[in-house]
Amino acid sequence: MDVVHEGCAGIDIGKADVKVCVRVPGPGKRRSKEIRTFSTMTQDLLAMRDWLLAEQVTVVGMEATGAYWKPVFYLLENDVECWLLNTRHMKNVPGRKTDVAGSEWICNMVEHGLVRPSFVPPPAIRQLRDSHPLPHRGHP
Repeated sequence: MDVVHEGCAGIDIGKADVKVCVRVPGPGKRRSKEIRTFSTMTQDLLAMRDWLLAEQVTVVGMEATGAYWKPVFYLLENDVECWLLNTRHMKNVPGRKTDVAGSEWICNMVEHGLVRPSFVPPPAIRQLRDSHPLPHRGHP
């Protein structure tokens, strides 16, 4: 398969930690892969961002897991292209090996252009939504 995104990462987000797989050009025509785990504490997420930038990652794919994706996405969105991936769509992509880590699978799909990002409203729209909540049904 052709590589569509040279410097990319896949992030498998959990409640307590994130597993990150980075794929970048290596020596010769080879590709380099590294997987690291970071806690979801702010200091570790900042270290994750610094590592991604040092590795010259330009596209990051992450699976939409509850609301756990939001801090990771919002932290990275100003520095790299962030893709929020639909879990249902990812499960329909053929070829997943059961022994492959989630972050590596996400990274491979982004690397080869096999997934599309979901729409995430830009920051201004998110702020507007947060500051003007919709009224609850059934309440005056």
